[in-house]
Amino acid sequence: MTTVEHLLGKSRHIWQQYYVHPFVLGIQEGTLEQEKFRQYMIQDYLYLVDYTKTFAIGVAKANSIPTMQLFAGSIHTLTHTEMDIHRGYMGTLAITQEEIDTTKPALPNLSYTSYMLRQAYEGSVVEVLASILSCAYSYEVIAKTMVQNRPECVDDALYGSWIRGYASDDYAEKNQVLIEMLNDWTKEYTEAQQQRLEDIFLACSEYELAFWDMAWMMK
Repeated sequence: MTTVEHLLGKSRHIWQQYYVHPFVLGIQEGTLEQEKFRQYMIQDYLYLVDYTKTFAIGVAKANSIPTMQLFAGSIHTLTHTEMDIHRGYMGTLAITQEEIDTTKPALPNLSYTSYMLRQAYEGSVVEVLASILSCAYSYEVIAKTMVQNRPECVDDALYGSWIRGYASDDYAEKNQVLIEMLNDWTKEYTEAQQQRLEDIFLACSEYELAFWDMAWMMK
């Protein structure tokens, strides 16, 4: 069993809650209140700023050019491809840059990113990957589950582009690079080292669930 397979197995009870979460189901069914999605997009934009900084720490801690390229490439994807999804919705949802700049991160958002950044600062490139993977990969799995459950969701006037972006082959390919790298780096890890990664991955998976709760309840 690879490291990522182990982590996914340990966190399965958390991830299963993503697929039936009312916010996620609302996107899938096209019934989510637009105001809820609007607030989520603002908070997620703020989240992505610190999420990107976590990858930047990976660049600084990398001890090889390929590793630097891995994290730098992820930064480019986040600041262009993924944030382009958000910028597109800014016009649709009448979100101004000024509103984003003056909005404070909600407490679950701030707690999540603070935790990720701490793991990245205190750990190695392996801890960086462990702390970001639950977000990166869960969005892929959630979007693909939506498409499986309701294929026509990709054509939804409001939520279709969000679903298509995270269910795309391009997004999955980038995640696969992260997964393979984490598996490769941890082949010789001790039980104690594996437990450390499990603690980080489980915590971030819980934070992901809390983020969906935050979005649904508009905290």
